[in-house]
Amino acid sequence: MKSKSIVFALALSGASALVQVQAQDVAAGQSKSAMCIGCHGIKGYQASFPEVHRVPRISGQGAKYIVASLNAYKKGDRRHPTMRAIAASLNEQDMLDLAAFYEQHKPSSVKRVADVPELQPSAEVAQLLTKGACASCHGVNYSKPIDGGYPKLAGQYSDYLYVSLKAYKEQNHALLGRNNAIMVAQVQQYTLKELRAMANYLGSLPTELYTVPQSKFRWGSAADR
Repeated sequence: MKSKSIVFALALSGASALVQVQAQDVAAGQSKSAMCIGCHGIKGYQASFPEVHRVPRISGQGAKYIVASLNAYKKGDRRHPTMRAIAASLNEQDMLDLAAFYEQHKPSSVKRVADVPELQPSAEVAQLLTKGACASCHGVNYSKPIDGGYPKLAGQYSDYLYVSLKAYKEQNHALLGRNNAIMVAQVQQYTLKELRAMANYLGSLPTELYTVPQSKFRWGSAADR
């Protein structure tokens, strides 16, 4: 199954130009995902670097964001050693195919996330989210970004969100940290306690993100919410 050729803005990877890309191939992405399923295809799988946390749910994440993320690892704007090594082995077509696969790789029944979260944050967390204008990029429900280059956050593992936010505070380490002008500036205004509070709230929301257990040869049907 192939989608139409599309144009990706690789804003989160640090690229400002638009790049014309080839058609995505979901079937090819499924085949190429063999390198991903050892972490992203296992329910509750935990990484231990830079601290213990669950690896992110990527099934159901936006394709444009997945491509931007992989490019960021490949360029070194995200410095996690394992992901940098994997991204370095991928060309643009590989990234597009994997992104197409994971964007549509969902359980057979998916409940649409409401436009406004039923679970409202505490006054403290609401103030923190407003301070960072988080909804202006990631959507009021944090699951409908204003641009596909931004990630869905609602329901992502809170420990992963916390580690990711902390990474934008680290700019002088070869193996740690993330470099994105917008996020680096945003994160500096928060304490680690405040970042954790926001991550805990975002992780508690209904989600369109999943860990769909899968084998190398066929997709599974169960999903971890």
